[in-house]
Parts: sequence; structure tokens; C-alpha cells
Amino acid sequence: MTDAIIPLLSLIALEVILGIDNIIFISILADKLPDHQRNKLRYWGIGLAMVMRLILLALISWILQLDQTLFTVFNIGFSGKSLILIFGGLFLIFKSTKEIYHKTEVEADGQPTIPAKGSFGKLLSEVILLDLVFSIDSIITAVGMVQQLWVMYTAVVVTVVIMLFASKPISEFIRKHPSFKILALCFLLMIGVSLIAEGFHFEIPKGYIYFSMAFAFLVDVIQMKTVKHKGG
Repeated sequence: MTDAIIPLLSLIALEVILGIDNIIFISILADKLPDHQRNKLRYWGIGLAMVMRLILLALISWILQLDQTLFTVFNIGFSGKSLILIFGGLFLIFKSTKEIYHKTEVEADGQPTIPAKGSFGKLLSEVILLDLVFSIDSIITAVGMVQQLWVMYTAVVVTVVIMLFASKPISEFIRKHPSFKILALCFLLMIGVSLIAEGFHFEIPKGYIYFSMAFAFLVDVIQMKTVKHKGG
């Protein structure tokens, strides 16, 4: 039992870090909805992520088969996991680029924006699609770290509880500070690129991505404090 504590804590920490991508994506989509539906999308999105991961853990033997090579192109082997990561990365790049364009071009030009009322189902389907990509990547990573299924189940449940508590503050912070929203979208853009690279077996260490974004976040905070101080 005690031998599993360190792997459990390590897996929870990894799952929380990987879950940040999910929270940011859900938070940005939730901002398109009326106030009374934002929490609903966050809770449904994160809750479905947990259900999806628990189901995938129950189908662990099938998940592991996704790592087997299906075909080879130019000496690059593509597995089920590779294809899922590539399509997921393309989807994330498309959504991030579209949102960045909307924020920097459409709103800056003063063009009227169409409210997203009634689009809850569409946004939830987009969350589910990305949940699937992140879940499969997360489960395969977890299998490489630990062997006991109960450790994986526990890590998933604990991570989802943490995400539920963290999602609203993160979402509110991003919504109140437009510059941080652009930074978050750039972060998702980088994650999309890293997913595609991983699909082609060119793995970009996620530590580099998270460190660079943390540094950019710190610079943005300092700049915001400086502007506020001058304005005061």
C-alpha cells in the first residue's frame, strides 16, 4: 500500500498538469454562453472527462492496442493513438486560431458579434471531442507510470475533483482579463502543435511548453501591475 503512495501522488500531479489544457479550453468555450449556462458547461465538460477516463480504464486492453502501428508512411509508423493526436491537434489549432482571429481582428474592428445563445449542445460536443483526445493520451501515459488499476482510478477521481474546484476561478480570471485570454489561446495553440508532433513521433517535452507559458504569464502579470500602478 505504501509503495503505491508515491506513484499515486506523481500520477495525480501529472493528471492535474495535463488537465490545465482541458480547463482552459472549457473556460474559453464557456465564455460564449450566457452567465447561467457557463457553470453548467464547465461541470458537464469536466464530469464527462472523468466518466470517459474511467470507461477507458475499464477498456485498458483495447486502449493499449491503440499504440500498435497500423500503417507506415515515409518510414513513420502511425498507430490509432497517433491519428487521434494528429486530428485532435488540428482541431485545437483550428479552434485556437479562430478565437484569436475573433479577438484580435473582428472585435478590434468594432464589427458586431453574434451571441452564442442556444449553442450549449454544440460547445459541449466540442468539449467531448477534446476530452476524448486528452483522455486517451492521459490513460496511455498513466499506464506507463503505474501498473495498479486502483491507483489510476483514484488519480482520475482526485484530479477531477481538483479540476472542478479550480475551473471557476481560472475561468473567471481569463474572462476578466482579455490579455490573458489571448495568452491562454496561444497556450492551446502550442498544445495543438505538440499533439501533432507527438502523432508524428516527434515528442516536444511538455515541460518546455508549460515553462514558456508560465514565463509569459509572469511577464503579463508584471505588465498589468505596471499599467495599473501608472494609471493609479
